[in-house]
Amino acid sequence: MPAQASAPIDAPSAPQSIAQVLPTILLVDDSSVQRRIVHTLLDAAGSWQIAHANDGVAALQHIEKDQPDLVLTDVYMPKMDGLALVEQVRDRFPSVPVVLMTGHGSEQVAVNALKAGAADYVPKRAMVTDLGRILERVLANAQSASERTRLLSGMTGRTSRFVLENDPRLVGPLVAQIREDLLALDVCNRHSATRVGIALEEALLNAIYHGNLEIGGDLKSNGGEAFQALVRTRRYQPPFVDRRVRVLARVTPAKATFVITDEGTGFEVPSMPDAIDPALLDRPNGRGLLLMRSFMTDVRYNTAGNRVTLTKVRSSAESRNTAIAS
Repeated sequence: MPAQASAPIDAPSAPQSIAQVLPTILLVDDSSVQRRIVHTLLDAAGSWQIAHANDGVAALQHIEKDQPDLVLTDVYMPKMDGLALVEQVRDRFPSVPVVLMTGHGSEQVAVNALKAGAADYVPKRAMVTDLGRILERVLANAQSASERTRLLSGMTGRTSRFVLENDPRLVGPLVAQIREDLLALDVCNRHSATRVGIALEEALLNAIYHGNLEIGGDLKSNGGEAFQALVRTRRYQPPFVDRRVRVLARVTPAKATFVITDEGTGFEVPSMPDAIDPALLDRPNGRGLLLMRSFMTDVRYNTAGNRVTLTKVRSSAESRNTAIAS
């Protein structure tokens, strides 16, 4: 069955002038009931056009004819499952990010999909609270300014240092700047640069929230209202208000290295799992670590637990020119 475009349920079609600027999300799920439920959640979570496909094969056919801005897919489907779809989109359409909808029992498949090229995941149990935020973040990371990339194409390397206040609004602009450097120096293609951007965002937010503000990840449960309330309070309280996050970014055509240091009390590094653990997938406070280790070549913490070094080594398969040629 071919992919079928769909206007928002129970809503009038958007005027042509508006539809042209809204991002398009391709929703892939073999269950028509689940597609309708997720479609309704998408309508409530943001402003975008929504197309449907009932499996991975139909999704690829749709992408070939009308490339979406993002693919949101279930994991288990006939003909082609979510993991195979991620691999196909990575190889054939590297500029299109894929986000998985994960349920209980699909943790290992989702981890494999993140390693294979998925941009992010959203647990089905958290769709109501997290879907819009996650998709907006992935879309924002996937956007790039082609004119600025061309302007910076003559760079041979860049070393940058930043000192950030404990304001999460500063993270997005910093990640956008670093992503442009990655593309300009051809460390990775746009798809991989999006994934590196997401890993950096997680590391920076961890440095602010868990490092400088010393807020535990367990408070993120139940929608995270208590977590955000404590963030707003501690940002203006001593000793937290005077702490800063320091960022060192070195980007060359061979690799990119990012050192992120907070001024908090740190944590017990030996207690962290050494490998990518599927059990982290369903834990609010394990999400950042899982994404960082899935998307970066290497992630290392210092013994005090207040500095993380993330490294992304250039791969010929991920370079901009190779991706375009494929």
